[in-house]
Amino acid sequence: MLIREFIKPDLFVLEDNAEDADISLPEGGMDRNAAKRYLYDALAEATGYRPEWGTLTGVRPAKLATEMLYRDGHSEKEVFDIFRKEYYVNEEKAELLQETCRNQSFITSDPAGDKVALYVGIPFCPTRCLYCSFTSNQVGEAEMERYLGALFSEIRAVGSRVRESGAEIESIYFGGGTPTSLSAEMLDRLLGSVCSEFDTEHVREFCVEAGRPDTITAEKLKVLKDHGVDRVSINPQTMNAETLELIGRAHSIADVYTAFDLVRASGIPHVNTDLIAGLPGESPEMFSNTLDQILDLGPDNITVHTLAVKRSSRLHEANQDYNYETDNNVGNIVSDARNRLTDSGYRPYYMYRQKHMLGNYENVGYARPGSESVYNIRIMDEHQTIVALGAGGISKAYYPEENRLERVPNVSNYSIYIDRIDEMIERKNQKLFPSLGKRR
Repeated sequence: MLIREFIKPDLFVLEDNAEDADISLPEGGMDRNAAKRYLYDALAEATGYRPEWGTLTGVRPAKLATEMLYRDGHSEKEVFDIFRKEYYVNEEKAELLQETCRNQSFITSDPAGDKVALYVGIPFCPTRCLYCSFTSNQVGEAEMERYLGALFSEIRAVGSRVRESGAEIESIYFGGGTPTSLSAEMLDRLLGSVCSEFDTEHVREFCVEAGRPDTITAEKLKVLKDHGVDRVSINPQTMNAETLELIGRAHSIADVYTAFDLVRASGIPHVNTDLIAGLPGESPEMFSNTLDQILDLGPDNITVHTLAVKRSSRLHEANQDYNYETDNNVGNIVSDARNRLTDSGYRPYYMYRQKHMLGNYENVGYARPGSESVYNIRIMDEHQTIVALGAGGISKAYYPEENRLERVPNVSNYSIYIDRIDEMIERKNQKLFPSLGKRR
């Protein structure tokens, strides 16, 4: 095979005649990892580029490392050496991986057993961001009410089956979309339904995404607090006004400060915040300005995402090669962010990677010790059953004896979800609850 058949040469600086370099495998063949190393070396020699995550293409490197530690019995040093030598992960990323695994071990070393996570999806947002690929519809209250009617049906049906199974709810996560797009009265009915239909006695964490700061009000926060919510996410992504306008957000920097003040006044103890490195037009200095302001606000959790350009986003429609042609010095940005967050008392505790990320980097969640999110760790570790309700929710039935997950998805289009709600419920009856029944 010639290198020009494998990559887009115009996206790399190639040495003379590199396009015609032969990367045929040696006679006799080799195992999968050896073949990946061979190909990596050939491409690195031709392009001069060595991705920092080496030959790894999976989205959950921490899961791989954790299984080596707790399933296969390797020591930390052995795992470090495997990632360096077998997967070509560079030293900085291998150290980040090792530290992340150590900081999440209070959860990952403890099998979930009968404990499950509950996810509730709200597919509405005030606007659709330039990079967004999630279910984020812009609708009025009448459509929201239609959606809630179907969601309440799923909550009732699924809640009774979960109670019958004897499974415990360990964490509850309301995502989307932006759940706080709903009115305070709608949130009150929705949270009341969840808390009445599911046994919440053993819940360790209850998080609601309030990602858009302009959707947060004191009235909504009181509703959340009254129903036991102990964590909210405020996700400005950037603290640069010109970028907010470019990516399609309708809120201001001042709205972010107001949202933090409101959450603190509400008595909800924990705040998560998401930032994105590599947004269009942003320099390292602009990201540094964002981090300065977020550190001043002092959330318990700060997740630094590397921009991923998904096929269903408006950014991909505008430029299909954006993630190849642009990196905005994202490697330096995420490295600097790690150093600054560590110096400020935050520790990496969960991570994941996605397709089409700038520079093939990573998303890392940092937390002050003791405020790590149980849900974030479990969902990336993938050793727990997730019961997901609502449009776009993907339940995952975990079979520990096989170390296997079976996905049970709901449709993502909210209108189709409404029309097919009985089918969504029956899917869980057929494919999700048998895995819970085995735990009794």
